Amino acid sequence: MRIGIDFGTSYSAAGAVVDGKLELIRFGEDSQFRTTVFFPQRLPDLTEFELTDELHAQIRQVAGEFKREQTRLHAELRSRREDAMRRPEPQRSIELGMIPSPRVRSDLELERDARALVRRRWAAQEMRKAMLEGVDLQRALYGEEAVDAFIEGGAGALVVSPKSMLGYKLEARAHDTLLGIATQLLRHIRLTASAQLGVDVRAAILGRPVRFRSSMKEAGGVQALEILTDAAYAAGFDEVEFLEEPAAAAYGYHAQTQQPRRTLILDIGGGTTDMALADVGGAGAAPIVHESWGEPVGGTDVDIELSMRGVMPLFGKGVTNTPVHRYYEASAVQDLQRQARFREASFEHVQAPYGQRLETLKAPGHTVRLNRGVERAKIRLSEVDGVTLDLDFIEADLSAAIDSTRLGDAAGPFLHQLRVLMERARDELHQSPETVYLTGGMSRSPYVPLLVKAIFPDAELVAGNASLGVVTGLAHAAAR
Repeated sequence: MRIGIDFGTSYSAAGAVVDGKLELIRFGEDSQFRTTVFFPQRLPDLTEFELTDELHAQIRQVAGEFKREQTRLHAELRSRREDAMRRPEPQRSIELGMIPSPRVRSDLELERDARALVRRRWAAQEMRKAMLEGVDLQRALYGEEAVDAFIEGGAGALVVSPKSMLGYKLEARAHDTLLGIATQLLRHIRLTASAQLGVDVRAAILGRPVRFRSSMKEAGGVQALEILTDAAYAAGFDEVEFLEEPAAAAYGYHAQTQQPRRTLILDIGGGTTDMALADVGGAGAAPIVHESWGEPVGGTDVDIELSMRGVMPLFGKGVTNTPVHRYYEASAVQDLQRQARFREASFEHVQAPYGQRLETLKAPGHTVRLNRGVERAKIRLSEVDGVTLDLDFIEADLSAAIDSTRLGDAAGPFLHQLRVLMERARDELHQSPETVYLTGGMSRSPYVPLLVKAIFPDAELVAGNASLGVVTGLAHAAAR
């Protein structure tokens, strides 16, 4: 038996057609699971930190950087005060009141802070080394269970959305680690499907985006498919094929449509947005796919923007001199390198209360917990005008009020890219579609159908299953 697998950026699912009927694979109580895996492992002993000549040199270098930064900041504040003194009252008092007065740290304090930062960097390096060399692949947890285990503080490593890293330049060890992670996820899917279907599942058709997220252009897509292929075989599959995700969704729509229709399939997932023009419905055994388009943008981009605009001001964004990229690093939980850089940064010199909040956010599991809260707020704002995001794990009684207007602002960059993609497709079409079929998690957002209607005003909008539209099509494609 051959199954269809939607190996998604945010969620993964699988299904098969058995005796002519669709059967979705159950992962616990659900028909999908978050594409996140947690590997329990024994942590290195961080009490073994000893100052070598190299580490002493790093401390001196960092202390010098801290001192230069302190000098620069004080000079900047002094200049702002001098400018404010030239203003007439009451503007002078207002501007002077907005200029902070940071405490001057002594050389001893700067050296202490530098030592603490160097020790954190050493600890982070030891943790990464342990992950790459000693990850316990056999005791992995998946989905929300994985996130909960990591948040609860268990020793181990959490990998969020490994699909989003497949197309990036990888060192040999990182490549092997990512291959191992993808193998474990696909093995989890294969064994779960085999147990439910009562057969040893050995063949699969996997969905793939039109364009992978990549730092290497087309070569990134080639690498992503190579890793997924190798992972599938290592997971126990004997036959593996790939089908572009919007084409897969066309199979699902085709199976439920009697009347022939020229349809534009729009699949907006967590990491990619894909479109395909297809003839669906009627007596044909399969839809006829004519063209496809894709961009590596999706719901995770909106999550990051919503975090940056709706939450990070509570951590000092736009208020302190902390570089903006630090807030982006904290928000981008899918990017292991950015997360590592955020944890290595020191915020002890940032004015209260923001510095302590940022230091607390660095604790294991906190950026993931924040990201999960932001994602849920985004989904909830599709139904209500405002939500409150509880941040008491950072500070007692701390919360972020986020409304639909803020979500609209956060979605702006993504919607611009979606508009450009749809306009390009519209201009390349020889005939306008009769229908536009919407699927993917982001398709449930109210602003997406409005934009689609603006680009294709004469087309009928059909809302497919936002979560399972692609896997349903993959299951039907696998059956053929």
